[in-house]
Amino acid sequence: MAKLLYSATASLDGYLAGPGGDMSWLTEHLGGENPTAERLLADVGAILVGNRTFGGDDPNRGTDREGAFGGQYHGPVFVLTRQPPAEPVAGITFVDDLHRAVAQAKEAAGDRYVNVLGANVAKECIEAGLLDEILMFFAPVLLGDGVRMFDHPGGATIRLAPITGETAHWYRVVY
Repeated sequence: MAKLLYSATASLDGYLAGPGGDMSWLTEHLGGENPTAERLLADVGAILVGNRTFGGDDPNRGTDREGAFGGQYHGPVFVLTRQPPAEPVAGITFVDDLHRAVAQAKEAAGDRYVNVLGANVAKECIEAGLLDEILMFFAPVLLGDGVRMFDHPGGATIRLAPITGETAHWYRVVY
């Protein structure tokens, strides 16, 4: 059965995007070999993404690397949104309920990962007890402001356990 994995690249001070969702800071940190990211891409069977992330900035916009995993991902994408577009978007399924979105994405993924993209969707998955793992990549930059990788003021502490035999910053969520 598919596992739900939140993966993202953050600045060293914990931001996924700069102010206003700006992702341009990430462009200079993309590319090059990353065996963990390459292995992850091969293990992703579906993507679950929030509407803000889906319609937001892409550090590779306008290039052949635009899209998830630098344009290398080609598979089912499920967008969690309360306001789906009036016109269908080819290859994209819009779902207005978290549990249904997760179920549909897991079914599509089979025994591979459902990769969660977007801090808000990841937070919703954690709060609902649905997220299985977290994998974070860090870029050598301090942004100082923007969208945090996990922001839950006043919320409960979320425990993570390193996954034995995995790369640094790959954790199992402990509920």
